[in-house]
Amino acid sequence: MSGPAAGTASAATTTDVVCLGESMVTFLPSQPGRLADVPSFGRGIGGAESNVACALAAAGHRAAWVGRVGADGFGEHLVETIAGYGVDTAAVRRDPDRPTGIYFRTATDRGTDTHEVAYYRAGSAASAMSPANVPYEELFAGRILHLSGITAALSADCLALLGELTAARPGRPLVSFDVNHRPHLWRGGDADASVLLELARRSDLVFVGEDEAEEAWGIVGAEAIRAALPEPSVVVVKRGSAGATVFASGLRPGPRSSIAGGAENAPDARSTEGGGAGNADTVTHVPALRVDVVAAVGAGDAFAAGFLSATLRGLPVRDRARHGHLMAAAVLTVPGDLTEPPARDHADRLAALDDDAWGRLRLGPGWTAADRAPEEVRTL
Repeated sequence: MSGPAAGTASAATTTDVVCLGESMVTFLPSQPGRLADVPSFGRGIGGAESNVACALAAAGHRAAWVGRVGADGFGEHLVETIAGYGVDTAAVRRDPDRPTGIYFRTATDRGTDTHEVAYYRAGSAASAMSPANVPYEELFAGRILHLSGITAALSADCLALLGELTAARPGRPLVSFDVNHRPHLWRGGDADASVLLELARRSDLVFVGEDEAEEAWGIVGAEAIRAALPEPSVVVVKRGSAGATVFASGLRPGPRSSIAGGAENAPDARSTEGGGAGNADTVTHVPALRVDVVAAVGAGDAFAAGFLSATLRGLPVRDRARHGHLMAAAVLTVPGDLTEPPARDHADRLAALDDDAWGRLRLGPGWTAADRAPEEVRTL
């Protein structure tokens, strides 16, 4: 198969979100310190797109992960673990000639100078994904297709695949794209940064960090980021401890109004999704929560999952961003990349708080307990 056929999505869609990307086995240190000094490691999994799929499935959505793993024990572990979260892994392909990627990391925050990551992913099975070997019928089967810039950096074939998947065509699902700029994966400097910008501009919903936009594109500030990304109908600018700013426009007439096989199948298409150029934005800023951080890993993927979950439910833009913050807070208060999210009614109660109460929230380990009422969450 050389590319996606037009009109593969249908009104009979049963999957909410399909996530495509590389997942790897990650080895987590038994104690803090340099990789050279850590005596042993525990095994986990890591991968931006599979993290999103797992979080969405745990939150009650129908999520699928599409990827490529080696025909080895690490690949089996990945598929079994991801499926254990309730994710559909039927479309994952096994590569008999290439290994599953793995990596080791230190216990420190990845934003510090002491953080180390050792990747063993060159020539991995996932890097062999291409327009010729992925199951397009599965990728186009959901209401949303979630991608990230990490996949584009893995190989020329992976980049070509993302080019195919973000191309405008009838029947294309709503495309969610997390920029996820990873400089260590790229080798071409400015040329690679421009690739990410182009992929983002071809998408419908974009997640981008204020810091990574400055690093990759030299663009400073949320308004400038939106100006550089005029086409997506929703642009979510993540601003760290300052919160998130969401730019959302109305549905634009034209070919992209038929996303997900018809505007009626797109999540809340008539209010926010469906083409940004030429429409006035609604700009919504949502402050971040105060969180007692255990480990600052996986928060960006969790935020995307929370935002997509609320989008699928047709919630207002403010609540979409609040659910993103809440899902991120759930991950920030545990050691790994994944955790059980708060129960939906619990998260809904918190997301519905007035601005003052939202600003007073402070969440720490254990806050996601399903029986905990909003007033029981520690406040300042």
